[in-house]
Amino acid sequence: MSLARPGAILDRMRLTEFWERMHRNFGDMYADSLAKDFVMAELGGRTVEQALAEGEDTKTVWRAVCDAMALPAKER
Repeated sequence: MSLARPGAILDRMRLTEFWERMHRNFGDMYADSLAKDFVMAELGGRTVEQALAEGEDTKTVWRAVCDAMALPAKER
């Protein structure tokens, strides 16, 4: 029996969706560079790649990217 709340899976963002959003919003080359090199206070002083490698939820990382890069609300 799962202890997860009903619908919890719907709140998650797949990693493929995360990268699709990164590439759509920043372009292929800049998205990869941003993820690798840009240290974000919103991620506790980590890069996107570090946060994801350490198991941070992709939706949390995406929201941090949106905040750090001042993306419009429609992208959240």
